[in-house]
Amino acid sequence: MTLHSQLALDFDHRPALTGEDFLVAPPNAEAVAWLDRWPGWPGPALVVHGPPGCGKTHLAMVFMSLSGGRLVAPDQLRTDDPPDIFGDAPALVLDDAQSFLGREEALLHLYNTALETGRHMMLTSDSPPSRWTVRLADLGSRLNSASSVGIGEPDDALISAVLVKLFADRQLKVEEDVIGYMLTRMERSFEAARRLVEAVDAKALAERRNITVKLVSSVMQGDDGNP
Repeated sequence: MTLHSQLALDFDHRPALTGEDFLVAPPNAEAVAWLDRWPGWPGPALVVHGPPGCGKTHLAMVFMSLSGGRLVAPDQLRTDDPPDIFGDAPALVLDDAQSFLGREEALLHLYNTALETGRHMMLTSDSPPSRWTVRLADLGSRLNSASSVGIGEPDDALISAVLVKLFADRQLKVEEDVIGYMLTRMERSFEAARRLVEAVDAKALAERRNITVKLVSSVMQGDDGNP
């Protein structure tokens, strides 16, 4: 059995709009279960929260792929009416939801539009709504009553699988000792894994070397800049 099958294929894969797989594991399984319940959510909104790098944005892309939803930019709340923002989409994604709080009345109208039309919103944030600074009482009440689920820090098994998959996506096979070396020394986030694999691949190509612990060590120690 290859390292790829040992680490990566044991996880459930969910496709995102980007074509990349989202790996389902204990830290994110509850959030994925909420997506699987759509459109049978108990209310119009779901808030997915967790630390930076835990995969919230990637999961939002999975939801867009699943629902046929639309990504909303904060500036749209300044210029567009809520029905126009929804258009014919059954759902919206508000990534980094706290960046929308500069337009609280517009956000309240958007929430009410979802409620009145039977559509949905997925919001992502580093923290749950109870920790947001919301001045408009009606909006605060709605956000605090919305379904909310947290994503934990990626565990070792998930980061290992992500590393293997990132290398496999580049048509690269790596030994188990390389993955183990990276795992014990890197930041625990999906973004850190992506940057590290990118830097290791670039060095291996530039120097026409195989990917070994020695090569990875030189990248992580900053020979090519910290990944």
